[in-house]
Amino acid sequence: MVGDEAGDNAQAARGAGVTDTLTAECRAKVNLLLRVLARENDGYHGIETLFCRITLADTVSVTRTERGIALTVEGADVGPAEENLAWRAAGQVLAATGQRFGVAIHLTKRIPVGGGLGGGSSDAAQVLHLVNRLARDAVPRAEVMQMASRLGADVPFLASEAPLALGWGHGQRLLRLPPLPALPMLLLLPGVAVPTAMAYQWVDEIRSSAGPRGTVALDTDVLSRWSDIARLGGNDFESAVFGKFPAIRSGFEALVNTRPLLCRMSGSGSTLFAVYRNGRDRDDAISQLGSKHGQVIATEAG
Repeated sequence: MVGDEAGDNAQAARGAGVTDTLTAECRAKVNLLLRVLARENDGYHGIETLFCRITLADTVSVTRTERGIALTVEGADVGPAEENLAWRAAGQVLAATGQRFGVAIHLTKRIPVGGGLGGGSSDAAQVLHLVNRLARDAVPRAEVMQMASRLGADVPFLASEAPLALGWGHGQRLLRLPPLPALPMLLLLPGVAVPTAMAYQWVDEIRSSAGPRGTVALDTDVLSRWSDIARLGGNDFESAVFGKFPAIRSGFEALVNTRPLLCRMSGSGSTLFAVYRNGRDRDDAISQLGSKHGQVIATEAG
């Protein structure tokens, strides 16, 4: 009986002009700066970060079905389906809309998994929007953004579709900013995995004698120019992670030697990125780096 009802609802939706399959690009992000703040009472740390979207992207398609959630993935092993952020995102929207139908999700992965580029978060962000569209936008946007904040610190920014934003708290507080001028970028994947929870612990250990870090007032005008962003403090995870993973440190040093405009680690690692003034500088950097320090991916920031 439940299956018949779901099928009737799906047929009615098709008759009303609702598309059965929706597809979207899920763009990666980098953190142009990242400050780790004090540990809070719930055990989590606040952050202060500058999110920037880049052109490297996964693709997600969501198809209406009668019931349940199905997930297929090509291009990477992302682990058990039920633990995937895209699966969980779909579940939140379906629950909020009364389980009137199900969805089949297909992910084409191009963003490296577990490298601090927000690939899984971007997939989840788009699934929230696509499943809601299949439900005729039954969930208000403000509630969708609350769902995003429950899924992870990167998901609200990636669900906001802003090109650039300052983020605070657990990533749920955002100040949307105009996009930076588009510039060539290289990603360097050292081939090691950094456990995020341990990375926070290592930051705490380094700071144990210095005390917690507070927020810093930022002039948003400064955040409109690559040259000014390059002069700001970098990523608080870098010193902690570099001390534990010599391969990441050596990769970072190799990137710096290619003379980029800006060089950082994204998130808690392990992906490193460098922004260049022009395509010729980036091409020279690709030749200089080779494959000695890991996989190199050309993309664009801004």
